[in-house]
Amino acid sequence: MALLNVGTTIVAWLALTFTVCLHLRGSQVDQFNPLVLSLIFFNGLNILIALCEIALGRHIDLIKSDYEGLRKKYRGTEWDACVAFLTMPLTPAQVFDMRSWSKMWSTYALYDPSYQNSEAFGFFIDVGNGWSTIPTSLLALVALVRPDGTALEGYASPLVVGCVGIASYWQIMYGTFIYFLSFIWNRRYQGFRPAEIWTFVVVSNGIWIIFPFVGIYSCVQMLAEGTMTGVYG
Repeated sequence: MALLNVGTTIVAWLALTFTVCLHLRGSQVDQFNPLVLSLIFFNGLNILIALCEIALGRHIDLIKSDYEGLRKKYRGTEWDACVAFLTMPLTPAQVFDMRSWSKMWSTYALYDPSYQNSEAFGFFIDVGNGWSTIPTSLLALVALVRPDGTALEGYASPLVVGCVGIASYWQIMYGTFIYFLSFIWNRRYQGFRPAEIWTFVVVSNGIWIIFPFVGIYSCVQMLAEGTMTGVYG
């Protein structure tokens, strides 16, 4: 297995964003605040997935074509397709090529074909989240790194960060709830082993319910206290 592949790139991105954010927070604040640690992890992850969601919109034709090939190759062994994607070798250039990451969606479409259909709700909610949640995730990370407001002075207050955060986290969480409803309503789970559905559908998407809920809680606290330091300090 190549050292540089999809899985190791994802881990490296999460480790890099997490480490950099903790370093920038410095020693003047609580480095081990569980709320802060969870939101740094989630917002870093969301930025990466948002870029992949932009790739979903830009390369939907490639995704459709790749999906047809994967469907024929991995019929009945979809789990193997997911493993093949995560262990897919990448060159340094391919790491920054959105076409490499578009394969995430042609692979996931083996469990939910709506992701190779540009007319489906799943396609549009994810592409929309991709374009709209990168700025809000960056705003959240800046607030987490500098809860004293020095990095946002003159640009955003606890009121702005709290309101924007609630709107963004709710958008993400609501879209995930509706996606789960669509998945169950259309019985897309049929024909797959429970372990596969729990791993690649429930757990992977559930992250975008659990952590946004934590984010909404933190934003409500921020608005109630009128400061970011009390919540993120």
